[in-house]
Amino acid sequence: MSDLEVQAELAARSRKSGQSGRRRLGVAETAAGVLALLLLVSAVMPQVLAPGDPLAIDPLSAFQPPNFAHGFGTDESGRDIYTRVVHGTQYSLVIGAAATAIGLGLGIVLGTLAGMLGRVVDFTVNRLLEVLLAFPGLLLALLFIVIFGPGVVTATIAVGLSTAPGYARIIRAQLITVRSQAFVEAATVLGRTRWQILLRHILPNTLAPLFVLATLGIGQAIVWAATLSYLGLGAEPPTAEWGAMLSAGRTYITSAWWMSFFPGLSIVLTAVTATVLGRSIDRRMRHV
Repeated sequence: MSDLEVQAELAARSRKSGQSGRRRLGVAETAAGVLALLLLVSAVMPQVLAPGDPLAIDPLSAFQPPNFAHGFGTDESGRDIYTRVVHGTQYSLVIGAAATAIGLGLGIVLGTLAGMLGRVVDFTVNRLLEVLLAFPGLLLALLFIVIFGPGVVTATIAVGLSTAPGYARIIRAQLITVRSQAFVEAATVLGRTRWQILLRHILPNTLAPLFVLATLGIGQAIVWAATLSYLGLGAEPPTAEWGAMLSAGRTYITSAWWMSFFPGLSIVLTAVTATVLGRSIDRRMRHV
């Protein structure tokens, strides 16, 4: 076989590998999209998928394993786990989205101050961010809850505040990169004020990647919020929230595994869905 034939064979194999990789990626994106649609329907119209009452108890049906009548089994009070998981989507997604919005909002403010208001402000904000980043995010959320008390609202704010330093560092770096571009220098030469340049040129080109960060951040926020609820610092039983359901099921993990398995599976699938969609959006934005 000649060198040209060898090169042609290698090129053909590379194309086949790339096409198969794209097919696999397409399947992952499609599955994530379907799961995201189901999650949205569960959050907005849970009665469509689970018409029952997530708080309705039936002591005679307690601790039933998954069966035809109760697809995910029942808990210690006879409540249907499937119904509770579906209705719990609303709590988890709202908490995740709200916490991400808080973190991004605070990150935008701190990142913009550090990237636009000179060295003194930049130095001060950076030292503050370094102090906050020295604490693990979940530990920072726990400290906030210790000060202000447990609860859904407190847990949401705590998760948002704990993610803000990371967002601020990313936004600051992006601002500095965009600020050095030629179109910003041209706007400066044309006599535009600092705020006009910031609002019309820098922020629009800086905030676009935040859609990717927000998608990835929602998955992380849901996991952290569920962790706080599992520790008894977020939503409290009998609320149909995934972390609270995990906390209630840990007592019966050896005899009623389904009480913890299905809420835990929901948390994992939601986080994976957000990650796959976020990376897909990032990949498409890079190739635009």
